[in-house]
Amino acid sequence: MTSSKRSQHSSRSGSSKDGKAANGKAASSWSVDEFDVAPEEGKTRFHDLDLHPTLMHGIAEIGFEYCSPIQAQILPHTLQGHDAIGKAQTGTGKTAAFLITIFDDLLKHPHEGERFLGEPRALVIAPTRELVMQIAADAEDLGKHTGLNTCTLIGGMDYQKQLNQLGREVVDLVVATPGRLIDFTGRRDLVLDQVEVLVLDEADRMLDMGFIPQVKRIVRQTPHKDYRQTLLFSATFTQDIINLSQQWTTDAITIEIEPDHVATDSVDQRIYLASSEERFRILVNLLRSDDASSVIVFANRRDQVRRLFERLRKASITCGMLSGEIAQAKRTKTLDQFKKGEISVLVATDVAGRGIHVDGVTHVVNYNLPEDPEDYVHRIGRTGRAGASGTSISFASEDDAFLLPDLEALLGEPVVCEHPPAELLSR
Repeated sequence: MTSSKRSQHSSRSGSSKDGKAANGKAASSWSVDEFDVAPEEGKTRFHDLDLHPTLMHGIAEIGFEYCSPIQAQILPHTLQGHDAIGKAQTGTGKTAAFLITIFDDLLKHPHEGERFLGEPRALVIAPTRELVMQIAADAEDLGKHTGLNTCTLIGGMDYQKQLNQLGREVVDLVVATPGRLIDFTGRRDLVLDQVEVLVLDEADRMLDMGFIPQVKRIVRQTPHKDYRQTLLFSATFTQDIINLSQQWTTDAITIEIEPDHVATDSVDQRIYLASSEERFRILVNLLRSDDASSVIVFANRRDQVRRLFERLRKASITCGMLSGEIAQAKRTKTLDQFKKGEISVLVATDVAGRGIHVDGVTHVVNYNLPEDPEDYVHRIGRTGRAGASGTSISFASEDDAFLLPDLEALLGEPVVCEHPPAELLSR
């Protein structure tokens, strides 16, 4: 953070005393020496970043050894307090990058006086409930030994329960969707004038979903951009995103991470030419095959997801449904069942699917080709994770084949369509 921003922070009331972690929990006796990672040419170790020891303890337990490309490029700047704008796809390590920045800052520059409930020191805004929950889960792992308190605020969950969570102890980090955050600030149950680090994640998605007016209201409630650190992440840099970043940041560092391949090499991509009538038969036969043990099926709209879910259940396929119309408690339970293998098939919209980070997904099926080709990359990125291989199958039918040229333009190579194998067409 710049010296002017840092001096503003150091003058505020505090929370860390007598060698204890940030919220009073006893500091760990763990030593960084217990986490041995050999230097490797061309790679940045987390050891090389001079991170707070309690943060390094969490990094060690997760097993992070070397920074991903975006972490290696952005952390040397953000750890010094600079504003940053990052262009990166989901799965590049950007979540850990901004969480490490937040935790290291809060730990190394603790408050020194009284703190009040409902006054977070850091704020992350994300467009979907699932993404907020995933960020919070990552924060819990990374911050396990820091003593820092993270709170999530999402719509579709009981307001009073979330208010009770805020009322238990001072909160250091709030991760929230825009609408629910507006609810809390509007009732003065949350005050943002002590925010030191502000993160806007998936800004392009927030723009697409119409959240920017709400986000602007939220940003105005935080300290002036000269007195906070602001990090903005987006998968695309449209002119609208560039304009917003200029409004919200000061002398920001810009980091652009272009994946080596827009569509990962660990995913076997297949596009089947199939009529609208054939798609369901092909899908059912695929789901009944032995190798399809964990499958996410994407459709473009809520009503399409609901109809497909109902048809699959009638076909005796055990499945769950994730879309914006499903109550959050039910969505959380469904995703947990999928992670545990209690159900093997999820039918989801793109909005719900953004927060699905589950290792071991064998197949992703695009029942409809996405209208935005960027969503294709996000969808197939749900499989082939953590070094495993995966398969994506997309249907190109008479009602959406016109979307293929845009997909080819994004991928930078021709899209090869094929006829489905005979066994998937059998009745």
